[in-house]
Amino acid sequence: MNIQNLMAQAQKMQKEITKKKEEIDNSIFEGNSEWVKVEMNGKKEIEKVNITFEGTIEPDDKEMLEDMIKIAINDAVKKIDQEVENKMGAYGSSLNGLF
Repeated sequence: MNIQNLMAQAQKMQKEITKKKEEIDNSIFEGNSEWVKVEMNGKKEIEKVNITFEGTIEPDDKEMLEDMIKIAINDAVKKIDQEVENKMGAYGSSLNGLF
């Protein structure tokens, strides 16, 4: 294989990686817990927080709500990481784990 072909393949792969990264960055991922729903973009920036708990929050429930927010955010981050692995994992293995 000559160097020109190798460079052309590298450029093609770079364009594909960039396209898939943009798709992920522009996607919305939803994380859920019992009382909270969050939406994050693929850059792991929170777009929306929705508290689904109905009723008044007692002082004892404040800590529970904080935990539910944390769970929902972590759920969304996990989904983003899974999508990155699904779309970008093949490139990482072909580049000897650089991703």
